[in-house]
Amino acid sequence: MKKNVGGFDKVLRLVLGLVIIALGILFQSWWGLIGILLLFTGSINRCPLYLPFGLSTCKVDPDVNK
Repeated sequence: MKKNVGGFDKVLRLVLGLVIIALGILFQSWWGLIGILLLFTGSINRCPLYLPFGLSTCKVDPDVNK
């Protein structure tokens, strides 16, 4: 599977993942587990939900098309 999570998207996922986990712990809610998914997809640079829509936030290398 190709990488489809770019730099800004990765940082956003990692930060939001940590915040959601912390809030889940603070409020003793199972919703904090969603943060684990964000951390996982951000750390491996792949999001399975992007695949059906053909989305990618990775920068395109201009030399690839030549």
